[in-house]
Amino acid sequence: MFVINETHDSRLTSWVPSANDASCDFSIQNLPFAIFRRSNTDDAFRGGVAIGDQVVDLKLLAETNLLSELAQEAVIACSNSRLNDFMSMGESAWTALRLALSKALRTGSAGQVLMGTCLVPQANIEYSLPCQIGDYTDFYSSIHHATSVGALFRPDNPLLPNYKWVPIGYHGRASSIDVSGQVFHRPCGQTKALDEVEPCLQPCQRLDHELELGIFVGPGNALGKPIPMADAEGHVFGVCLFNDWSARDIQGWEYQPLGPFLAKNFASTVSPWIVTMEALTPYRAPFSHPSDDPQPLPYLSSVENTAQGNISIELEALLQTEKMRAAGEAPERISRSNFIHSYWTIAQMVTHHTVNGCNLRPGDLFGTGTQSGPLPEEAGSMLELSMGGKQTLTLQNGETRTFIEDGDAVVIRGWCKNDNAARVGFGEVVSTVLPARTLG
Repeated sequence: MFVINETHDSRLTSWVPSANDASCDFSIQNLPFAIFRRSNTDDAFRGGVAIGDQVVDLKLLAETNLLSELAQEAVIACSNSRLNDFMSMGESAWTALRLALSKALRTGSAGQVLMGTCLVPQANIEYSLPCQIGDYTDFYSSIHHATSVGALFRPDNPLLPNYKWVPIGYHGRASSIDVSGQVFHRPCGQTKALDEVEPCLQPCQRLDHELELGIFVGPGNALGKPIPMADAEGHVFGVCLFNDWSARDIQGWEYQPLGPFLAKNFASTVSPWIVTMEALTPYRAPFSHPSDDPQPLPYLSSVENTAQGNISIELEALLQTEKMRAAGEAPERISRSNFIHSYWTIAQMVTHHTVNGCNLRPGDLFGTGTQSGPLPEEAGSMLELSMGGKQTLTLQNGETRTFIEDGDAVVIRGWCKNDNAARVGFGEVVSTVLPARTLG
């Protein structure tokens, strides 16, 4: 795990004024990565780092030769249209570039003039996926979400016997993952009502968002070589916001016996900015399972994971209906939670994923699963907020929802903050639902 160093110092300020606002997501202590280009151009996409309301164009920065040695090698790798090469370089390169950027962006930096030529306003850019996602695995790491959903279907036994022993996950579809701003059509699929004899093909009636984080893999591992807990986080580049859309009625009919399929592969949305694991260091927290729960098996345990395996990341989901958008009304928050409630840590997900010899590759994505907290208002999906469609959510403008309707946009935001560290934010991920397309 990374340790606190000079780049985390909460007293640091930047010569980019907007980065010094206490409410800014992209402080000099953050420095997250994305792939971008200037809007309305045919420029090639390239790597960028957020600072305040600006982006450091890493392709331009590489051409200035302001950086040197490993930091220069790293910024050249970030000049590509995807970050996979940079992700594969590992901790030493990530740390070298972070430190070099931090020094160049600090108040009083000798590199201010050259660095200033590499800045682009975030208001004038568009994003692409940050990397080529070869494989995608979705975990089920929130015990509160698992219990709430399980109670809807199995009131007497919400959690299946394996939940407290093994980090549950399934292999998902990477091709339908897109970056924030994704607009997609309501999915169609087979559904079957309880009072019907046969299923039918129809548009999803229970479309749902999922309040999640995405975890991007850095260096991979050889096929057949598991990653032990001690090395797990060295294989993780960073974390983003993630909305793994779900068609609950399609899921209810198809998921047994083999799990999610069409209910999960029509759209998933990632935020453009990846916050590195190093930037998250000040927000680490102890990890443990309740004393009366089964304790993790030895391969899922380590001294470091117990001491600081958790990360406190505040999360919120907001909804903006088509009517709200037409009226110029801002999205309305419908829930708020924190990743600290996760039953399994990032390191445990990595280690369990590879314990059978599975090989990870740079740019692979893990979803954490819906991050619900213990309180009703901390539910990370409409399935929970509406109690399976039985309870109506009333918005401030009088509209009601049990599930997501056509024209709705879901916004997910996340940030870290404590008394000893500057705010580190994730920006937001937004996606909007269009009416279904029918066959024919």
